[in-house]
Amino acid sequence: MAGLTYGLTDIKALGIAGLKNALELFSELAKVKITAFVAMSTSVGYILYAETITWQMLIVTFGVFLMACASSVINEIQERDKDKLMDRTKGRPIPAGRISVQTAGVIALILAVGAGLIIYFSSNFTSLALSLLALIWYNFVYTPLKRINALAIIPGSLIGAIPPIIGYTAAGGSLFDLQILSLALFFFIWQIPHFWLLLLLHSRDYEKAGFPVLTSNFSESQLGRITFIWIVALAVSSLFIPFYSVNFSLYSFMAFLLLSAWLIFDTKSILKSYFYDKSARVKRVLFKEAFIKVNLFVLVITVIISISKLFLKEI
Repeated sequence: MAGLTYGLTDIKALGIAGLKNALELFSELAKVKITAFVAMSTSVGYILYAETITWQMLIVTFGVFLMACASSVINEIQERDKDKLMDRTKGRPIPAGRISVQTAGVIALILAVGAGLIIYFSSNFTSLALSLLALIWYNFVYTPLKRINALAIIPGSLIGAIPPIIGYTAAGGSLFDLQILSLALFFFIWQIPHFWLLLLLHSRDYEKAGFPVLTSNFSESQLGRITFIWIVALAVSSLFIPFYSVNFSLYSFMAFLLLSAWLIFDTKSILKSYFYDKSARVKRVLFKEAFIKVNLFVLVITVIISISKLFLKEI
């Protein structure tokens, strides 16, 4: 009897361990940390129009999350050979041999079909078309283009602008409303300094994999200045959101102003590094700090938008 008990315990332990490993594998394959943020931006777009949280919002957001996961899996299939060459990505499931290309392809297909059905039946055709556009643009426009041109991130940034529009149109908003276009512009601009700071941190890795990189056309000093200009543009673009939004809190607008001033002031160190310190290690630290601050800024802005629309609707 004791032996049976221990046997069942072992089977249970193996089952839990297997499930944990499968979830970890899926999380890496689908880049869940990134796709979760994509889903969050969809929710913000929904709240911007509906000014409430509904089951429809949760279902549509889940559908977009699955579609973004499908796109990420396809991307990992497409870039498996490049990923093998980079220290940052060689441990990913496909290049590391933890999952086959065929299995990954089946997972991507299931995710994409399931996501499409969820989005269509919980919202409308416009939202479905936008979600498919995002997948096509990322996997079949941006991914091939970035192998050819170092400036591919600029048209590629359209991908970041689409998810909030999906949420907005799912809630009943128009594709051409200025308030959603201002939010989409904000997410579009964010993609550029986000990627260029990542490039400054991992430029050797990208070069090793054969990707064309801006560091071959610009010095780090020049690229730092250009990136800072995009950071300033990101801060300024955030102020368009309350300007074009209906029932946006004055307190939230003041918070946007303060956050924008903080971002500009606190990331100007990526300029100082070239004049006051020539240490590569110090530059790397400054680029990493700027990368974190840019992403934190976007996260806080989206939280403020949601709070303002849900709880603080006075002008």
